[in-house]
Amino acid sequence: MSTSPLVELNNGTKIPALGLGTWQSKPEEVSNAVSYALKEAGYRHIDCAWAYGNEKDVGEGIRASGVPRSEIFITSKVWCTWHSRVEEALDQTLANLGTDYLDLYLVHWPVPLNPKGNHPVFPTLPDGVRDIDHSWKLSDTWKQMESLLKKGKVKAIGVSNFSEAKLAEILPTAEVVPAVNQRRIRLHPQLELHVYNPQHKLTEYLKSKGILPQAYSPLGSVNSPLLTDETVVKIAQKYSLNASDVLIGYLVAKGFSVVPKSVTPSRIASNLTGTLDAVKNLTSADIEELDGLAASGKQKRFITPPWPLDLGFENWPPYKK
Repeated sequence: MSTSPLVELNNGTKIPALGLGTWQSKPEEVSNAVSYALKEAGYRHIDCAWAYGNEKDVGEGIRASGVPRSEIFITSKVWCTWHSRVEEALDQTLANLGTDYLDLYLVHWPVPLNPKGNHPVFPTLPDGVRDIDHSWKLSDTWKQMESLLKKGKVKAIGVSNFSEAKLAEILPTAEVVPAVNQRRIRLHPQLELHVYNPQHKLTEYLKSKGILPQAYSPLGSVNSPLLTDETVVKIAQKYSLNASDVLIGYLVAKGFSVVPKSVTPSRIASNLTGTLDAVKNLTSADIEELDGLAASGKQKRFITPPWPLDLGFENWPPYKK
């Protein structure tokens, strides 16, 4: 059974470089997928979120696998309508998953939504625009995250979908912890990262701050052009790999953590074994060639929710009602 290599967060916590994503996985499918990934395929990292609506089923899959909780790295995320009630949101997640702690807890999006709005997930204004709580500060969300860390309910905290500009809203007032006579913030950001959206500038900034990027949607979206890209296919054929192996392996080789999603047993297994083969084979020249795809005219994001505010990302499409 293959096992994922480990990468280290800036608080000393080690996280498997490859995890199983559960976004858009149907409840009736995700339990079996999680159980298979842990029991049969060798995964030890499960990425989930309250907003996915399937955490109870993820918890069932974890228990069905028979793998001890202590051997599993579980990540979840606080949703936008819970920015002012982070611990309450975490308690729901812990109950759903059937565990008393998380290994990593993330702020899902830097977008506080009205907690008393007309919908628990996506509250909207009368004109249909998502109802943002403009009075709430992200720095206050982060203070609550830090409190959970102190209480021991989570082992590490981080953010998801934060640009450098949004990180700047929390870093100046964030509490810091000493680590080898240095002061480091326990941040771990999750981003849409792939060969068409490598976000080189942002990832270099994160590295300069001792922050580990984690990639979601490494294969793009349904019917993604990434899997048929000529350069990706050429490199895959050179090493007798699948295109998906190259796409995920490229990110792991760059030192990122990656959470590809699948509910198909064969794909779950190959995402791990194929990635490990790709990491062994990809050369610096291959990485450099893949690094240049976006700049060659192929820059594309696949995940762009209609948030009616500027997130501070490069190449983010302008908001349209």
